Formats: sequence, C-alpha cells, structure tokens
Amino acid sequence: MRLILRWIVGALALFATVKIGEALGIGLGLSRGQTEGIGAALVVVAILSLVNAFVRPIVSLLTLPLNCLTLGLFSFVVNALMFLLVNYLNVGLYVKDFWAALFASVAYSVLSGLLSAFIPDGKER
Repeated sequence: MRLILRWIVGALALFATVKIGEALGIGLGLSRGQTEGIGAALVVVAILSLVNAFVRPIVSLLTLPLNCLTLGLFSFVVNALMFLLVNYLNVGLYVKDFWAALFASVAYSVLSGLLSAFIPDGKER
C-alpha cells in the first residue's frame, strides 16, 4: 500500500514540477509541448524510478571522485542526467535542455519530499 502511495505522490510531484517549469521547456505527454494528465505522470514516475534504481547507482559510483571534489554538488548534475535519460527514452517526459533538467530534478526532489512528509511511516504503531 505504501508503494502505491509513494508512486501517486511522485506522480503529483512530477505533475506540479511540469506545471511550474512549462516556461523552461518541461512537458509531460507524448506530444512535445502538450501536458497530459496524471496518467502520463504515473508512467513517467515508474520509468524514472527504474532509472534511479538501476542506472543512477552506476553513474554515481563512476562520478564519485568528482562528487567528492565538489562536496556533493555534482549529485545535482547526476539527477539532471537521469531526467535527461528519461527524456531520451521518450516515455512521456519532455525536457528541453540540461538547465531545464536541472530545474526539474531539484523541483521534483523538493516537491516529492514535501508531499512524502504527509505519508505515515508505519513505524508509529
């Protein structure tokens, strides 16, 4: 049940990120520039979760020296690259360029973190 709640929260956060960042060139839907509903956000969040689960650890490991050199700030770049990868997979997320992907990754992280705060842990019993 918690997995479904987190998936819905991620979709809501992505939908809000797209609405905030439309002027920067962030879109949701199969046709560029057209924002579709929450269903497209659910699909994109599922793909983004898979990319973050399988590709991101490898990229983070390979860029670990650079991440240490920048005191962790390079992780923002890695997050933006994951958004660009989902864009290139053409599953319904449109990101115009790297700067739009950087904004989208930061906004998505903040919004999903804020929305996840309202989901109970299950450890409160």
